[in-house]
Amino acid sequence: MEQIDTLLNGRKIIQDPQRFQFGIDAVLLANFAAKETRNNDKVIDLGTGTGIIPLLMETSTLASSFTGLEIQEESAQMAARSVELNKLSTKVQIVQGDIKAVSSIFPKHSFNVVTSNPPYMINEHGRQNDGDAKSIARHEVLCTLEDVVDAADYLLSPHGKFFMIHRPFRLPEIFSALQKYNLEVKRMRLVYPFVDKEANMVLIEARKNARPELKVESPLIVRFNEGPKKGSYTDEIQEIYNSSKIFSKESLE
Repeated sequence: MEQIDTLLNGRKIIQDPQRFQFGIDAVLLANFAAKETRNNDKVIDLGTGTGIIPLLMETSTLASSFTGLEIQEESAQMAARSVELNKLSTKVQIVQGDIKAVSSIFPKHSFNVVTSNPPYMINEHGRQNDGDAKSIARHEVLCTLEDVVDAADYLLSPHGKFFMIHRPFRLPEIFSALQKYNLEVKRMRLVYPFVDKEANMVLIEARKNARPELKVESPLIVRFNEGPKKGSYTDEIQEIYNSSKIFSKESLE
């Protein structure tokens, strides 16, 4: 059953708990990408789901336009209704389509910024069935990591920027795919659930046709692991939510 959630800035987003709701990874990616998005950039989000990343970046950047590409019809329609609900149809567009077919949907090199929070998993763990909306969002059922990178390469203008969040255990594969398509990793930040745990997410910025030079940013810790704030978001994570003008993830659960 659908629900309408309201962000702190008044933006509304339609979600269906039975399909897929956005999480902290989308919030972190939108914040990470917004820092390097310039005025009048054209931005596209691959596998946009609910459309949360365009909706967040629309409020935090001065980019000229946002496009969300989503293959699942129901998700695309839901995202499009969120755009209409916020009266953003002149600035944000939702397109139903396949990442693997971007060349038949968009002109080549037509975006300055590409973002993606793609399916992370390549195995059967937690997978339901190939037609299930949550399985499609979490597992490489309809597209692979290389499909996403290939699409980013096609869509990006010369020296355009590609932002992605993924799992650290796939970093060798990520670096290999990016190099294959002449996307040079320029910035990377590992995300840790607690300071004493292994990283479980990685934020990556790659640029098209750039020179090799990688900046590894300081670790991003999600929650306190001790003291009176044990289990709560760290100050930096809370600041990211505040700057995004979004309710915290806990309010979705």
